[in-house]
Amino acid sequence: MIAVVDYGMGNLRSVAKALQHVAPQASIVVTGDPQTIRGAERVVFPGQGAMPDCMRELETRGLREAVTDAARTRPFLGLCIGLQMLFEHSEEGDTRGLGLLPGKVKRFPRDGMLDAQGGRLKVPHMGWNEVEQSVDPQRIHPLWQGIPQRARFYFVHSYYVETGDAQLPCATTDYAFRFTCAVAKDNIFAVQFHPEKSQTAGLTLLSNFMQWRV
Repeated sequence: MIAVVDYGMGNLRSVAKALQHVAPQASIVVTGDPQTIRGAERVVFPGQGAMPDCMRELETRGLREAVTDAARTRPFLGLCIGLQMLFEHSEEGDTRGLGLLPGKVKRFPRDGMLDAQGGRLKVPHMGWNEVEQSVDPQRIHPLWQGIPQRARFYFVHSYYVETGDAQLPCATTDYAFRFTCAVAKDNIFAVQFHPEKSQTAGLTLLSNFMQWRV
């Protein structure tokens, strides 16, 4: 059974539908029940909206401990704010995260958001962008299997992570400057983009997660 964590913030049905598409024999459960999350073989932690709201709802619904335990013990996939919440602190609302990974979440700066031609880039960063996977043979993650280098994924965000561990990033993208868009540590894999909205590349990543053996 694969649990998609429901804390009232996220595109949960789209995520569940995409997982069911790539693994039709699996039991995909969208749940806000801590015991169900604890009993899942794999956990997907999506999120949309503002970081303060997401952290508040996670706490209010009594899900923090179950999510933290899952992130330490079994295949765990964070999506969008589900990536940002794993870190120590976010500038968005001066919010403390779960602190499972070292680093902070920063807002795209107001100035200097320019493309290669000098045109102003919009914030939020919204749309398709190339993702550059790590080229270090020791850092090529199983979830990238079958996904070409610089494949395009769909992003919607105004904040990005700045990791406190050089070993965490396993992919970057460029939007005015290069920033980390995927991290991996032990049983955790988390991405800033939305694989459920990213067509073939995104579905391949989700399929790889469903087959991932930690």
